Formats: sequence, C-alpha cells, structure tokens
Amino acid sequence: MDFVKENKVINDQAIENDFRKFILKNDHPCVMAKALFKMGNYHLKTYPSMGEDASLLKLLMDLEGYIGQYDFNSNVFQSFIAVFPNESFQTEIGFEKTLWKMLQNLHELDDYEWDKSVSKDPESSNFSFSLKGKAFYIVGLHPNGSRKARQSPYPAVVFNLHWQFERLRKIGGFLRVKKRIRKRDKDLQGYINPTLRDFGEDSETKQYSGRQVEAGWKCPFNHKNK
Repeated sequence: MDFVKENKVINDQAIENDFRKFILKNDHPCVMAKALFKMGNYHLKTYPSMGEDASLLKLLMDLEGYIGQYDFNSNVFQSFIAVFPNESFQTEIGFEKTLWKMLQNLHELDDYEWDKSVSKDPESSNFSFSLKGKAFYIVGLHPNGSRKARQSPYPAVVFNLHWQFERLRKIGGFLRVKKRIRKRDKDLQGYINPTLRDFGEDSETKQYSGRQVEAGWKCPFNHKNK
C-alpha cells in the first residue's frame, strides 16, 4: 500500500524500514522491542485511518490472524504493530483522544467476548484491553510524543499480548527485563516515565497514549455488553 507523507510517496517497506531504524538504530530503551525486531518476531501492518470502519475492520481481521498463528505453548514472543501513515498529531491530547476513540470503535466492532483473565473495567488495576478474545497491553506511538521512546516515525499502536507478560513472570524474567528497560528509559529521557506501574498496581489505561495524564484523569472507554 502506498501513502503520501509530506509530498513524498512511501510504501509499506519504507515504513517498516523506518520503524526498524527507530527501534534498532536509535538508543531505544525497550530491550524486548529490540529483541523482537532483531529476530523479526513482529507483525507490522499499515492502515489508512484510525477512525474509519473499513480500516478498523481490516485491523480486527489482521489481529485475529495474528492470534491464530501465535504459539501459546512457546516462549517466543511477538508484537503486532498497526501503523497509520496518513494520520498526523501536533499534540499529545489530540493523539490520546483519537487513540481512545479508535479503541472504543474496535471494541464495538469486535465480535468476541472480553478475555475473562482480565477486567473489563478501565478503572480497575486488573484491566487490560481485549480484542478477538485476547487481552492486550496497548502502546500508542507518534512523532510528537513527549517521551523519546514513543516518538515513532509515524503514528502507530502496538498490541502486546497480556499473556506475554504473564509468561515472562512465570519463567522468571519479568523483573530483570523491567529493570533494564526502566534504567535505559531514564538514561535516554533523564527520568523514568511517571505513569509506569506494574499490572495490578494501577489501571494500565493511564499508560496507553504515552502522555503523562493529570491527577483525576478518567479513561473515556466504556465496555458494551454484547
């Protein structure tokens, strides 16, 4: 698929190359992301819009295919990255609003029940976003994010299976990886992302957009009974 960005035509391969540079060539703090990109264990797909149903239905179909091919009996992790080269955001608030509107629309288009291993209440410390029956930790990225680790070449949303973090805890690697990432993030930014909390400590919705949300911020997502 071809996109036009700043009067320049870019295709899927060029976009993937830019993301590989963003993760591998720069001093990106997420060691898990670096490992996945080095091994090619990621699925990067492009979509025209974060708001149109046609794009979101295609994204849901791709997520279902991603889940279907995933080997939940192995310790090989993968990420799914949805990139939106046509989108542009000058502020973090603008991106945050669009991200949550997109997630709400995805939820309403989804034909699966919520993953029963996590809460559907966005205020709960056990909440994780569910699509196609599986829980995901969402990472929003865009060029004008305040965190350097989130300043991707194009607006994007990373879908990381919640199962992967639980698996990492089970095999004893979670604390080690977390410490490395947070140290590298501090080295890059000067201070650790103040919104970061472990699952079960606070609602992870505060982390999704990358913006340091204010005290009293309320997640705009509403679960719809199906």
